[in-house]
Amino acid sequence: MFDIGFSELMVIALVALVVIGPERLPRVARTAGHLLGRLQRYVGDVKSDINREIQLDELKKMQQQVEDSARNLQSSVTQEFTSLESTLNQSLAQADAPALAPEAVEASVPFEPPPPPENTPAVPQMELGFEADPAAKKTA
Repeated sequence: MFDIGFSELMVIALVALVVIGPERLPRVARTAGHLLGRLQRYVGDVKSDINREIQLDELKKMQQQVEDSARNLQSSVTQEFTSLESTLNQSLAQADAPALAPEAVEASVPFEPPPPPENTPAVPQMELGFEADPAAKKTA
């Protein structure tokens, strides 16, 4: 922390012994030790707070990058989906266009067989043995 060598520390201890006196020196040394410990804990807390803030900033930057990537991915997927949808709609429109041509409309009219020729004998209706509509027979 401080660049104090052993010889300098001995000089400080000797001066403290002379100035403070041998009776009060242990109590002052204990108080100085407690204060130094508190100072070290305070410096450690400040360092850890600074490290947490740095990590928080890095996490915010990473979160922003992930959000940007997600937005880019979403926009590209949406763009591809829109492109695919328009292509599909064009294909369907082209497939429906020939079906709406006049020839196709005439072909889509249901087939009706031509009437029988005039000289053909009529085919008698067959009795099936059951009544298709019992209400119709009552009214007849």
